[in-house]
Order: sequence, then structure tokens, then C-alpha cells
Amino acid sequence: MHFKNSFLRLKHKTFYRLKFLAPMRYSKIKTFLSLILTISTFFAQAQNAKLSANNLKVDPSALNFILMGDWGRNGADHQKEVAAQMGKTASAASVDFIVSAGDNFYPLGVVSEHDPLWKYSFEDIYTDFSLQWNWYPVLGNHDYGSNPEAQIAYSKISRRWQMPSRYYSKVINLNGDTTQQVLLAFIDTTPLIKNYHSGSGHKVHDQDTTAQKLWLKNLLANPSPNIKWKFVVGHHPIYTGGGRSESHDTKSVRSSIEPLLEKYKVDAYLAGHEHSLQHIVTAANINHFISGAASERTPVKMLPTSKFAQSEYGFMLFSVTQSSTLVQVIDFNGNILYTVSLPKKSKLK
Repeated sequence: MHFKNSFLRLKHKTFYRLKFLAPMRYSKIKTFLSLILTISTFFAQAQNAKLSANNLKVDPSALNFILMGDWGRNGADHQKEVAAQMGKTASAASVDFIVSAGDNFYPLGVVSEHDPLWKYSFEDIYTDFSLQWNWYPVLGNHDYGSNPEAQIAYSKISRRWQMPSRYYSKVINLNGDTTQQVLLAFIDTTPLIKNYHSGSGHKVHDQDTTAQKLWLKNLLANPSPNIKWKFVVGHHPIYTGGGRSESHDTKSVRSSIEPLLEKYKVDAYLAGHEHSLQHIVTAANINHFISGAASERTPVKMLPTSKFAQSEYGFMLFSVTQSSTLVQVIDFNGNILYTVSLPKKSKLK
């Protein structure tokens, strides 16, 4: 618009001079300048339409966080492009933190907290100032290929990487109000899958899955009236329209975790593993969001319970308030692919 206004001033000034200095050429130049103005107006309108189509809904008063997963590829396969758009979105939305849904480092995790992959796949990729806030990750199956404990140890080195243990929780106050809280449970799904206990490819053999499920049960059963929202984050999805719809992985996590989600009225389960972007709502009215396309995309289909499914590089933005949670699915170009608002459900039994 600034270009267009400046051009109009130049046009009128030029026309005024040409009327007196070059009357014979005035009509031709007027036609030429009018054509340029028409073209500039067209592109301005097209740009405005694009901005409108990509209009991000922003609420600085909300608790804003990004959900992304399946990303650590040394910048390859659109990891850098997704990271750049994450930075733009995080800046525009005043993001408070980033949630990583696992498979943080391909192909086999990291060997120590000093592994070069920390630099090449994380620190050198997510460089925008808006992405320097806390990152809350979970482990994926690829992270179990080397040394899962290294990702916990890195929390003592990095200011932003916050992973105190293989499963943990956070309680966050909405706008500092202790009577309006969001509970996030970060779980470790790989040990819940029996197939990963076969052989030596995944270091899950020392994990007590019974203890983890008891911990999750006690956490979700918290009777505090101050907890208004409950989110559980795990790498493996419970339902998916991707290639693992009926895989052993999906069924194992479903049988282990879904009864707890339903019993304690969890608002949403957030996952990765499938390299796509999905929203599924089950018969029990549990929302399932899959955001595993931060550096690779694979085919996905709609299920009868699907609200959205797309094979595209991208991530999700969550904006949580006392009354609702707004979820926006964003691709690596900044296009808003899908938007849904979740009203706060009643806790009445």
C-alpha cells in the first residue's frame, strides 16, 4: 500500500509537469503510467488477499504453545523451512513454550549430551529469538536407538531444553491465576509397546511401565478444582489415519492409556509418530491431535472420527484460555490449514 500511495503522488506530479513541458507526449506517457498503476494495484490486492487467507488468530492473553514432532534431520526434508515458520508464528502469537512430540533426533537419537546432533539438528535450526523459550519434549522410538538419558542430561546444559525425566508434568497458571490452571502430562510411550522390548534395538528394557501408568493415574485423578484443562503428550498416537491405523504400536498405546484419558476426562491427547497433521475426536469426546510433520510427511486418510487430516509439513499452535482452546494447524509456508475451537467441557460426572 505504501508503494501504491507513493506511486500516485509521483503520477500526479509527473502529469502536472508533462502538461506544460511535453504536451505532444503527455497522452502516451499517461497511458503507460496508468497501465503500471493498474498492474501495481492488482498485485497489491493479490497480496492483501494472501495475507487475509493466512491470517493467524492471535490472543496474547492466552497460554500459547506450539506442538511439533518428528524433526531432527540436520535441517533436511523441510526441517529448516518449518523451523523458520515456527519462528514467525511464535513471534506473532507471543508463544510461551514449545512442545516436542518425540523422535527428536534421527536416525537413532543421540549418544550423549555432547553429541554433535544437538548443534546440527537443534541449536543451529531453531534460532529465532521467539523459539528460545522453554521446550518440553517427550521421547520417541527413534530417540531410544542410542542413549535416551542423554536427552535428560542435556537439560542441565541447555537453558531452553527442559526434560527432567522420561515422564514428567507441568502445571501452568493462566495469566498468573492459581485458580485457573493447565495440567500437561508428558509420558513415555515407547516402553508401553511390547515389540520394542524384543532385541536390543530400543533401550526400553529397564523401564517400569506399571510405575509410569500408576503415576499418570494419580496425576490425572488430582481433584483440585483449580485444574481447568488436562492435556497428555505422548509420541505414539492412540488413533490415526496414517499408515499405522491398526498397527501393534497404536493398539498397544490405546489399550494402556485410553482408559485413563476417558476416566479422568482429559481434554486432548497430543502426539507425533505419524508424519502428518491430524485432528480426531473419539466417541468419548476426547480430542486427539497428531503433529508429526516437522521434517517429513507421509500419506494420511480421513477416518470416520477424523475432523482434519493432511500430509503436509507443519505444526500446530494452541491458545488456551479459561473458556476455550483454539488450535490452528499451520504449514511451512504459513498457511492456516485448519482451525478448531474447543469449548471447556464440564467436569460433572
